[in-house]
Amino acid sequence: MRDCDEDQVVPSSGSAQIDPGEHRLTKRIINGKTDINQLMPFQYTWAWEKYLAGCANHWMPQEVNMQRDVELWKSPTGLTDDERRIVERNLGFFVTADSLAANNIVLGTYRHITAPECRLYLLRQAFEEAIHTHAYQYIVESLGLDERAIFNAYHEVDSIRDKDQFLIPFIDTLTDPAFVTGTFENDQKLLRSIIVFACLMEGLFFYVGFTQILALGRQNKMTGAAEQYLYILRDESMHCNFGIDLINTIKIENPHLWTSKFRDDLVVLFHQAVELESRYAEDTMPRGVLGLNAQMFKEYLRFIADRRAVQIGLEPIFAQTENPFPWMSEMIDLKKERNFFETRVTEYQTRALDWGDCEACQ
Repeated sequence: MRDCDEDQVVPSSGSAQIDPGEHRLTKRIINGKTDINQLMPFQYTWAWEKYLAGCANHWMPQEVNMQRDVELWKSPTGLTDDERRIVERNLGFFVTADSLAANNIVLGTYRHITAPECRLYLLRQAFEEAIHTHAYQYIVESLGLDERAIFNAYHEVDSIRDKDQFLIPFIDTLTDPAFVTGTFENDQKLLRSIIVFACLMEGLFFYVGFTQILALGRQNKMTGAAEQYLYILRDESMHCNFGIDLINTIKIENPHLWTSKFRDDLVVLFHQAVELESRYAEDTMPRGVLGLNAQMFKEYLRFIADRRAVQIGLEPIFAQTENPFPWMSEMIDLKKERNFFETRVTEYQTRALDWGDCEACQ
C-alpha cells in the first residue's frame, strides 16, 4: 500500500466533500497558526454544515414516553431473562461510554484542534454526548433499575470493562496537560486517538447495543428505549462522519503521518476492537434471542469495521461483504411523519431528521 496522497483520501459519505486544495489555505486542522476564535471566512464548510445539522436534530430524552416500557418491564411475563440481560448490559456499557467520549472531546481533542469550524462542531458533539448519558439515566430511572449496579457495571462486568480499558490509554494521551502537538510523534498520537474514537468507539463499539435494542423495538418491546436509541444512533452516525472527515483532512494536510507502520498499527487496533465487541456480544446474548446470535454479530462487526477502514483510506481488513442485519437500513429512515415504533409524532424544528449519509447500518 502506498503512502497517503491526495487521490487516496477517502472522505466520509456525508454531503460535504473535502477539497484536496484546502491545505494550501491559512487554517489548519492541527498546528494552525491563525486565530482559533476567528470563525469566518469558512474554510472547512463540511464541519459547519455538520454543526448546523446537529443543531437541527436536537432532541431531549423526556420527550419520549416510557410508560409502555415501564409496564412491560414490571410484568413477570413481559420480557424473557435473556431480553432483560440485553437491556441491563446495554445500559451498563452506555451510561459510562458516552461520558468517556465527552471527556475525550472536552479535555482532549478540543484542545488540539485549531480549526474554529471543527471546534464548534466538537462543542455540539460534547453536548450530544451529555444528552445520551441523560437518556440512559432516564431509562434506568424510569424502569426502576438498580442504579448502583448499572452505573458500576464498567468496573464489574468484564466485557464492558475490557472495552473501556482499550479506550482509556487513548484518552490519557490527549488529556495529559503536558501533551502538545507539533512533532511527528505527537501528531501521529493525536491522529491515532481520533481514529480510535471516530471509527472504533463511535463507529463500532456502539453497534451491538444499538442493534439489540432496536431489535427489541421491532418486536414492539421497549419501544420508548428503542426510540431513544434510534436518535442516539443518528447522532453517533453524524459524529462518526465528522470524525472521518476530520481524519481525512488531517491526512491531506499532513501526508507524512500516514506511514506504512502507522497503517499496520491501525489494522492491529481494528482487530482488537472487533474481538472486544465480539466478546461483548457473546456476554450479552449467550443464547440466541430476538432472532439474533453472537455469530451474526461477529459478521456484522467485520462488515462495519471494513467500512470504517475504507472510509479512512485503508484496505478492507476482514473482507466481510455480507451484512447480516439488512433491516438496520430501515431504522435510519426517519423522513416520515411518525417514527418507526409508532409511539409519537416527531417534529424537529422545520426539517426532516437528517442523518447525514450514514452508511454504517445499510
